[in-house]
Amino acid sequence: MPTPEFIRSLRARVGHDLLHVPTVGVLARDGDGRILLVQDREDGQWTCPGGIVEPFELPADAALREAWEETGVEVRLTGIVGVFGGERCGGTYANGDRIAWVATIFAAQVVSGRPTPDGSETAAARFMSPAEIARAPLKPHLELFLDALASGRHGCFQPPAWSPRGARPGMENTRIEGR
Repeated sequence: MPTPEFIRSLRARVGHDLLHVPTVGVLARDGDGRILLVQDREDGQWTCPGGIVEPFELPADAALREAWEETGVEVRLTGIVGVFGGERCGGTYANGDRIAWVATIFAAQVVSGRPTPDGSETAAARFMSPAEIARAPLKPHLELFLDALASGRHGCFQPPAWSPRGARPGMENTRIEGR
């Protein structure tokens, strides 16, 4: 699905200013262990199927919907790979719209369907082996997701970069109770 209506409504008010939104992604494996990826129409880079969670939509429903809409493949969610954000999770679209996201990435198994690009957001959809993925031009965030999936530690999250000691000047040597 192209830009959701609620985002178009926000853009009418804020223009190209930065929006911070919740998203989902799906790392679905086929019976041969290959991962379902999509090629972005705008920049030609590969990523996992995914997108914006609509208001009041369950993240799991958004994940199933996005995989189906972008690839025509039905998947069964098997767990949460992790939750990701930060500098690699954002960017500027060709029209100037700026976006940042926090992504919940789901692991999944393919139920049915053959990868078919939606023609709107995705130029291609296919299953890729690790060797094919290593040669493909990938979106920067996909590397985070694939590393977490490969670690086998589902429910991963990026290590924090913030600490209370650096939050307020003069607190660097303050002992925190219980630590």
